[in-house]
Formats: sequence, C-alpha cells, structure tokens
Amino acid sequence: MLKRVGKSGLEFNSPAHGNWNIVHTGMLLPEARQIYVCADNCMRGVVLTAAEMNAADRFSFVIVEEENLLNGNLEDVTIEGVTDVLQKLDERPKAVLLFTVCLHHFLGCDLERVYEELEERFPDIVFIRCYMDPIMQKHGLTPDQKLRKAIYDPLPVKEADPDVVTLLGSDFALDETSDIKRLLRMNGMELRELPECRTWKDYERLSDGNIFIACYPPGKYGMEMQAERIGRKGLYLPGNFDYEEIGEQLKKLGDIIEDSQKGLWNITEQKMLDIEKEIATCESALCEAGKIIGDIPVMIDHTFHPRPLGLAKLLLTHGFHVTRIYLDAVSPEEKEVAEWLQKEYPDLAYEPTIQPEMRMRPRNEENVLAIGQKAAWFTGSRHFVNLVQGAGLYGYDGIRRTAELMIEAWQEEKDPEDLIIRKGWGCESCI
Repeated sequence: MLKRVGKSGLEFNSPAHGNWNIVHTGMLLPEARQIYVCADNCMRGVVLTAAEMNAADRFSFVIVEEENLLNGNLEDVTIEGVTDVLQKLDERPKAVLLFTVCLHHFLGCDLERVYEELEERFPDIVFIRCYMDPIMQKHGLTPDQKLRKAIYDPLPVKEADPDVVTLLGSDFALDETSDIKRLLRMNGMELRELPECRTWKDYERLSDGNIFIACYPPGKYGMEMQAERIGRKGLYLPGNFDYEEIGEQLKKLGDIIEDSQKGLWNITEQKMLDIEKEIATCESALCEAGKIIGDIPVMIDHTFHPRPLGLAKLLLTHGFHVTRIYLDAVSPEEKEVAEWLQKEYPDLAYEPTIQPEMRMRPRNEENVLAIGQKAAWFTGSRHFVNLVQGAGLYGYDGIRRTAELMIEAWQEEKDPEDLIIRKGWGCESCI
C-alpha cells in the first residue's frame, strides 16, 4: 500500500496519459474480448481507450439503465446483455474479460450466478472475472492488481519445463539486453512474457515456466497467487536503481534456477553476469551523461518508474542536479530511500501531481531535463524522457539505458503537447 503525500480530496488529472489502464492491460490477452457492464457515463472512458488503441473490434459493452436498478434485475441484465453480444459475433473469442462495476457491489449482485450461467451457455469460452470498481481504489487491492491476477487465471496447471522462466504482471516485455534475459540466455533458458504472446496457444504456454517472476510492483500479488495455484516457485524482482539490490536479485534468481534444475546443471562463474563489469559500465554511462547534461536542473516524476526516489538518489550521488520530484505517494519499497534523501538532500523539492492547485501552476521551465511525462507537463520542457512504468528497463542494463535516454532527451527536443496526451504509451494509437 502506498503512503499518500498530503490529504485525499478533490484531485487534478493532468493531460499526461501515458500510463496504462485496465483496458490496455486486458488487451494483452490474445484472442480475447473485453465486455464492460456499466452505466453509460462510466463507459465513455473505456470505450475511448479501446478506440484510441485501434482495438474497438475486441471491445463490447452492456449499458445499465436506471430502470434496471429499480427493478432489481442486474443479474439478468448482465447475463442477457453479454449473451446478446456474444451471439452477434461472427467469431467467438477464446476468452471474455467480463468487467463488472461499482453498481454490482452496491446492489449485492450475485456474480457467481452470473458467471455460472454464462459458462453454462458458452462452454467453449473462458470467462475471466474482472472489475472496474474505483470505490476500491484506495482500500485493499486495486482494480489494476486484481486484473493482473485475473488475466492469468485461465493458465492450465501442467508439468513445468526446466528451461523456461515466466514473467507475470507487466505491460511491457523486458528489453532483450535486460539483465534477466541475458542471464537466462547464458544458461540456455527462455523467458516467456504475456506482451510477446500472439495467440491463445502462446498464452497457455506461459504456464510451462519452471519459475514465475514479477518485476512490476502491481503484478506481485498476481504472480504469487498463480505460483501457488500452479505449483511453481515465485520470485519478486522489482526494477530499481541500486547496484547492491540488483546484484542481490540476480543472485537470488541464479540460486533458484540452480535449485529448480535439480542437478541438470550447475551455475558456474561463467554462467553468471560479471557484476563488477556491469557496475563499471553503468558508471561509464552515467559519467558520459553527466558530461553532456552538466548542471542542468533535472526533474523526475513517479510515472517514469515505480522507484522515482531511487533514481533520484542514483543521479544525485553521481553529480546530477536533481532539484524536484513529482509524486503523490511514497511506496514502502522506497521508505528508506525517502528518509535518506530527506537527510542528505534537505533542499530537494517534492510536488504533488493531483492536488487541485497544480492546475494553475506556471509551465514555463524550458531549460530543464524532465524524466517522465508528468515532469514534462508541469515544467513545460521539450527535453524529456518519454517512458512510463519502467517499460522494458531492468537491472544494470536499465541504469545504462536510463543514462542513454537522458542524453537523447537533452539533445533532441520533443513536443509534449503531442506526445504525452497519448493514452497507454507504447500502444497503437490513433491520436
């Protein structure tokens, strides 16, 4: 659970829309269709998201009207509405991500009856239990966390392949040069990820993994639940910017791989990444970036990566002039870093992104380097790193890539008015 900065209340939503939402994430499931059952005022956003990513042909909805609530037949409306949608399709999907909403909770809708009836009517379709219930956004599991579990619920329980590792819970595939992929390739192993699946068969092969891992914090819960259900070892390896933490994570992965192989092979020094060399190349990349960027003010926001404070610490300790961090909550994973920054860099400024007063903030700081879309929006800088949620960055390679992206951002201008309004950065978009 995130520790919020400031009081909750009226919130401002800036036009920086690159982060993924539940529609984008659901679209990762190949040969599947999303069906939302809700009132038309709530439907507008999800419909537009599907249209903007050119995926409207995989999206349907059932409108709930006032009379449906008064008559107390929300179960029937949901069942018959979904049935009507599916019967009108030329080709049935392999799976349906059925999103129920706040109304279903308010009215005590019998969701088990809904799913049982639909599964009986359409035995050839897998129905996945999904939720669009923002009333739970700040308490318990969020709709995003629930979805990152639900989309893997159909994975079959089967015998593991000792040469396969599966990554769950991320919207982006890891870069080919990421530490995890390089380590696995060195040992003749394969990494499978949902963003790389193109067919339902590809998707089902995710459960071949001998080890399940998660690198994106919202995907941790789902990975752990699926590892327990399918009988796999689960490993949480969150992306970060700390040399020591990265090294410990790679050692954990190496140890669990060795243990899972049960004597088929043993990890040797040649099959592990050279940590000293990895760190040296990171230092070289950061040094090069420092020479080019110099004393230019650097602003970081929480949409760039789940560890914005860790990135700030890395840059500050390598001579960069980080002056401001935009964030609305501090993750428990960054509690120690937050305390360190407050002690060592007391003048470092922190600003929210959702407080109403931010709407009127002047956006005229052109001679700064912004890391993240919201930092770009609030400063007005045309020099910004346009990346969200950590994308495919991971480990020492992620640090090097970040340094390269910073150089690129400073040397090449971008148009924030055009780029950061695109929903689901990295998705196909018609904007």
